[in-house]
Amino acid sequence: MLTVEKIGGTSMSQFQNVLNDIIGFPDSEGFRYGRVFVVSAYAGMTNMLLEDKKTKAPGIYQCFIKGEDYESHMEDLLKKALQINESFTNIGLDAKICREFLEERVKQTKAYLNSMEDIVASGYIERASIFSAARELLASIGEAHSAFNTVNILRNNGILTSLVDLTGFRDSKQLSISDRIKKSFKDVRLDEEIIVATGYTKGIEGIMREYDRGYSEITFSKIATLLQADEAIIFKEYHLSSADPKIVGVDKAIIVGRTNYDVADQLADIGMEAIHPNASKPLEIAGINLRIKNTFEPNHPGTVISNNYIGPQAKIEIIAGADKIVVLEIHDSSMVGEAGFDLEIMKKFKQYQISYIMKTTNANSISLVIWEADLDELLVTELEAKYRTVTVQEAAIVCVIGSNIAMPRILVRAANALAKNDINVKCVSQSLRQVNMQFVIDREMYTKAIICLNEDLCLGESH
Repeated sequence: MLTVEKIGGTSMSQFQNVLNDIIGFPDSEGFRYGRVFVVSAYAGMTNMLLEDKKTKAPGIYQCFIKGEDYESHMEDLLKKALQINESFTNIGLDAKICREFLEERVKQTKAYLNSMEDIVASGYIERASIFSAARELLASIGEAHSAFNTVNILRNNGILTSLVDLTGFRDSKQLSISDRIKKSFKDVRLDEEIIVATGYTKGIEGIMREYDRGYSEITFSKIATLLQADEAIIFKEYHLSSADPKIVGVDKAIIVGRTNYDVADQLADIGMEAIHPNASKPLEIAGINLRIKNTFEPNHPGTVISNNYIGPQAKIEIIAGADKIVVLEIHDSSMVGEAGFDLEIMKKFKQYQISYIMKTTNANSISLVIWEADLDELLVTELEAKYRTVTVQEAAIVCVIGSNIAMPRILVRAANALAKNDINVKCVSQSLRQVNMQFVIDREMYTKAIICLNEDLCLGESH
């Protein structure tokens, strides 16, 4: 059996658990070769390299493009990385070898950035292309660090291991992402070793430019489909559950167990990614099942996502949502009966590269739910100039999702659960396929809505 397995940053930072409970040792029960591990950077490292994913606090990249002192930040990064290394010496990491690798990588990166700085100053090359290259370069450091450490630790524990470094750090070959992966895995002995691959892959299209912070899952997916894996596995901090354990509590978050790729796409659309949508699609097409597991409960089978799974009983599988959205509503009395009235609105959305999460209409109004971060004041100004009333309102969205929820009364139950808790529904949407019921509510009611819907629709069904 060949599995391709991705380990996230939080899990990598607790590598003792990964080594003992996921990979194991040659003399332990269940240990086997025929496994490819795609590793993320340790928790917090990519934030230091680029910018904080949540707060947007600047990292090295932001300092570089603003012409600020990025070198001192690189020294801080090196200190942090070496501290991480020290925390793993008790499980076999060779501090000297790993330090030398890291220092050389950071030193060379500084040299590359200095050269880029000179090129930008010359004015001969477009700044955007240089900045994009710098972002790619910096992103690669985190995964190179964690992958090198992983191989070092495994080898020192008697495990036959090979590193597949997809960062192309000293490789000037102009390869696509797919071609680099194919070339790098050409002579790998999958049945005789544990393979550790970097989550970052260098390619002419730019994996950061194409997929931003979801790039490691793209690498994972491409490797799994190339090797025709029997199963793809992602290890996360939590199980894929009926609701976010951080909101409802671990004891009230029911493990999903089984679902399908359509449900995974619904989750990705509202930012609660079981897997990046561009990573799930190749797996879905290739017919490769995806298993989501909890790093800290390795003996639990987790949740299997497959192509054609439909729950044998109608039930709600997941309550999810987002509280960083806005509703943009266009109201115009000339809309009624006018064929294709929203075509021009959609053209504007395409012009500003905005993808909407939800769309509802009536005779005179069109409401579109988008990410708050995507809202562009110029777009609003252009719409206001053309239509009678344009309203922008901060809000949250909560979704009731499942592979088999096409049943009477469920929409009423969901609405009643919100009403009983004094949560007003501003907009509602459900397509004919009936895998996702979406409710737009006041932002301050988001947490309360997730809790009450989980208790009523998920916990209620399980009892």
